[in-house]
Amino acid sequence: METPRRLIAEPLTAAAFAPFGTVIDRAAAGPAPMNAGMARRFPDLAAVEVAGEGARVVIGLVEAQPYPLPLRLGLVERHPLGAQAFLPLNAAPFLVLVCPDEGGRPGRPLAFVTAPWQGVCYHRGTWHGVLTPFGVPQDFAVIDRGGPGVNLEEYTFPQPWTVELPSGAGLERG
Repeated sequence: METPRRLIAEPLTAAAFAPFGTVIDRAAAGPAPMNAGMARRFPDLAAVEVAGEGARVVIGLVEAQPYPLPLRLGLVERHPLGAQAFLPLNAAPFLVLVCPDEGGRPGRPLAFVTAPWQGVCYHRGTWHGVLTPFGVPQDFAVIDRGGPGVNLEEYTFPQPWTVELPSGAGLERG
Protein backbone atom coordinates (compact mmCIF):
# COMPACT_ATOMS: atom_id res chain seq x y z
CA MET A 1 0.00 0.00 0.00
CA GLU A 2 1.38 3.38 -0.99
CA THR A 3 1.69 6.14 1.59
CA PRO A 4 -0.64 9.07 0.84
CA ARG A 5 1.15 12.12 -0.48
CA ARG A 6 -0.14 14.82 1.86
CA LEU A 7 0.57 18.55 2.07
CA ILE A 8 -0.60 20.99 4.71
CA ALA A 9 -0.95 24.53 3.39
CA GLU A 10 0.93 27.23 5.27
CA PRO A 11 0.37 30.98 5.34
CA LEU A 12 1.66 32.76 2.26
CA THR A 13 4.70 34.92 3.07
CA ALA A 14 7.04 36.85 0.80
CA ALA A 15 10.08 34.94 2.09
CA ALA A 16 8.61 31.45 1.60
CA PHE A 17 7.26 32.31 -1.87
CA ALA A 18 10.35 34.20 -3.14
CA PRO A 19 11.82 31.25 -5.14
CA PHE A 20 8.57 31.02 -7.11
CA GLY A 21 7.48 34.64 -7.52
CA THR A 22 6.27 37.72 -5.71
CA VAL A 23 3.51 38.05 -3.13
CA ILE A 24 1.32 40.98 -4.16
CA ASP A 25 0.37 42.61 -0.89
CA ARG A 26 -0.29 46.28 -0.39
CA ALA A 27 0.74 45.89 3.26
CA ALA A 28 4.32 45.46 1.99
CA ALA A 29 4.45 48.84 0.19
CA GLY A 30 3.85 52.38 1.29
CA PRO A 31 0.98 54.09 -0.50
CA ALA A 32 1.39 57.31 -2.47
CA PRO A 33 -1.44 59.82 -2.54
CA MET A 34 -3.02 60.63 -5.89
CA ASN A 35 -6.08 62.38 -7.30
CA ALA A 36 -5.69 65.35 -4.95
CA GLY A 37 -5.48 63.02 -1.96
CA MET A 38 -8.75 61.21 -2.72
CA ALA A 39 -7.00 57.96 -3.62
CA ARG A 40 -3.96 55.97 -2.55
CA ARG A 41 -1.77 54.16 -5.04
CA PHE A 42 0.41 51.14 -4.23
CA PRO A 43 2.82 51.16 -7.20
CA ASP A 44 5.24 48.52 -8.42
CA LEU A 45 4.00 45.57 -6.34
CA ALA A 46 5.26 42.98 -8.88
CA ALA A 47 6.94 42.82 -12.27
CA VAL A 48 5.33 40.74 -15.03
CA GLU A 49 8.20 39.56 -17.23
CA VAL A 50 7.42 38.44 -20.78
CA ALA A 51 9.75 37.02 -23.40
CA GLY A 52 9.61 36.34 -27.14
CA GLU A 53 9.08 38.35 -30.27
CA GLY A 54 5.65 39.95 -30.36
CA ALA A 55 5.08 39.33 -26.65
CA ARG A 56 2.95 41.76 -24.70
CA VAL A 57 1.49 42.06 -21.22
CA VAL A 58 -2.27 41.46 -21.14
CA ILE A 59 -4.86 42.05 -18.42
CA GLY A 60 -7.92 39.87 -18.04
CA LEU A 61 -10.56 38.74 -15.56
CA VAL A 62 -11.27 35.22 -14.33
CA GLU A 63 -14.42 33.96 -12.62
CA ALA A 64 -13.28 30.91 -10.64
CA GLN A 65 -15.42 28.27 -8.95
CA PRO A 66 -14.31 26.93 -5.56
CA TYR A 67 -12.55 23.60 -5.24
CA PRO A 68 -13.59 21.11 -2.55
CA LEU A 69 -11.16 20.48 0.28
CA PRO A 70 -9.09 18.52 0.84
CA LEU A 71 -7.79 19.24 -2.66
CA ARG A 72 -6.59 16.50 -4.97
CA LEU A 73 -3.54 17.95 -6.77
CA GLY A 74 -2.77 15.93 -9.87
CA LEU A 75 -1.74 18.57 -12.42
CA VAL A 76 0.64 21.53 -12.42
CA GLU A 77 1.61 23.89 -15.21
CA ARG A 78 4.18 26.51 -16.08
CA HIS A 79 4.54 29.35 -18.55
CA PRO A 80 8.05 29.51 -20.03
CA LEU A 81 7.51 32.79 -21.89
CA GLY A 82 5.92 34.95 -19.24
CA ALA A 83 5.15 35.63 -15.62
CA GLN A 84 1.55 35.35 -14.48
CA ALA A 85 -0.13 37.43 -11.75
CA PHE A 86 -3.45 36.81 -9.98
CA LEU A 87 -5.10 39.56 -7.92
CA PRO A 88 -8.26 38.64 -6.00
CA LEU A 89 -11.14 41.08 -6.32
CA ASN A 90 -12.39 40.30 -2.81
CA ALA A 91 -10.85 39.42 0.55
CA ALA A 92 -11.44 35.65 0.40
CA PRO A 93 -8.31 33.51 0.76
CA PHE A 94 -7.27 31.04 -1.93
CA LEU A 95 -4.70 28.25 -2.25
CA VAL A 96 -1.39 28.85 -4.00
CA LEU A 97 0.44 25.69 -5.12
CA VAL A 98 3.99 25.75 -6.46
CA CYS A 99 6.80 23.28 -7.16
CA PRO A 100 10.54 23.73 -7.51
CA ASP A 101 11.90 22.74 -10.91
CA GLU A 102 13.94 19.54 -10.80
CA GLY A 103 15.55 18.96 -14.18
CA GLY A 104 12.58 20.20 -16.18
CA ARG A 105 9.96 18.47 -14.02
CA PRO A 106 8.15 19.68 -10.93
CA GLY A 107 9.54 18.62 -7.54
CA ARG A 108 7.61 18.22 -4.29
CA PRO A 109 4.76 20.77 -4.18
CA LEU A 110 4.39 23.49 -1.58
CA ALA A 111 0.97 24.80 -0.59
CA PHE A 112 0.15 28.27 0.74
CA VAL A 113 -3.03 30.01 1.88
CA THR A 114 -3.28 33.71 1.06
CA ALA A 115 -4.22 36.34 3.60
CA PRO A 116 -7.13 38.64 2.71
CA TRP A 117 -6.40 40.66 -0.45
CA GLN A 118 -3.02 38.98 -1.14
CA GLY A 119 -2.26 38.04 -4.74
CA VAL A 120 0.69 36.35 -6.40
CA CYS A 121 2.90 36.82 -9.44
CA TYR A 122 4.55 33.57 -10.53
CA HIS A 123 8.02 33.93 -12.01
CA ARG A 124 8.32 32.96 -15.66
CA GLY A 125 8.78 29.16 -15.86
CA THR A 126 7.53 28.39 -12.32
CA TRP A 127 5.57 25.17 -11.88
CA HIS A 128 2.24 26.00 -10.20
CA GLY A 129 -1.22 24.62 -9.61
CA VAL A 130 -4.30 26.04 -11.23
CA LEU A 131 -6.15 28.99 -9.70
CA THR A 132 -7.65 27.44 -6.56
CA PRO A 133 -10.30 29.33 -4.59
CA PHE A 134 -12.11 27.40 -1.90
CA GLY A 135 -15.37 27.94 -0.05
CA VAL A 136 -16.89 30.54 -2.39
CA PRO A 137 -16.63 31.53 -6.05
CA GLN A 138 -14.01 34.20 -6.54
CA ASP A 139 -13.10 36.73 -9.23
CA PHE A 140 -9.52 37.65 -10.11
CA ALA A 141 -7.72 40.17 -12.25
CA VAL A 142 -5.06 38.29 -14.23
CA ILE A 143 -1.96 39.84 -15.74
CA ASP A 144 0.09 37.62 -18.02
CA ARG A 145 1.65 37.23 -21.45
CA GLY A 146 -0.09 37.44 -24.77
CA GLY A 147 1.42 36.90 -28.20
CA PRO A 148 2.82 34.13 -30.38
CA GLY A 149 4.63 31.09 -29.06
CA VAL A 150 3.79 28.12 -26.85
CA ASN A 151 3.50 29.44 -23.31
CA LEU A 152 1.97 26.49 -21.48
CA GLU A 153 3.54 23.25 -20.27
CA GLU A 154 1.56 20.80 -18.13
CA TYR A 155 2.69 17.95 -15.92
CA THR A 156 0.50 15.23 -14.41
CA PHE A 157 1.84 13.62 -11.23
CA PRO A 158 1.95 9.80 -11.41
CA GLN A 159 0.33 9.83 -7.94
CA PRO A 160 -1.70 12.87 -6.87
CA TRP A 161 -1.07 14.90 -3.73
CA THR A 162 -3.73 15.68 -1.11
CA VAL A 163 -3.65 19.30 0.05
CA GLU A 164 -5.28 20.24 3.34
CA LEU A 165 -5.70 23.45 5.26
CA PRO A 166 -4.04 23.63 8.66
CA SER A 167 -6.36 22.44 11.42
CA GLY A 168 -7.81 25.17 13.57
CA ALA A 169 -7.10 27.86 10.99
CA GLY A 170 -10.78 28.74 10.64
CA LEU A 171 -10.50 28.37 6.87
CA GLU A 172 -12.26 25.03 6.44
CA ARG A 173 -14.97 26.29 4.11
CA GLY A 174 -16.44 24.32 1.32
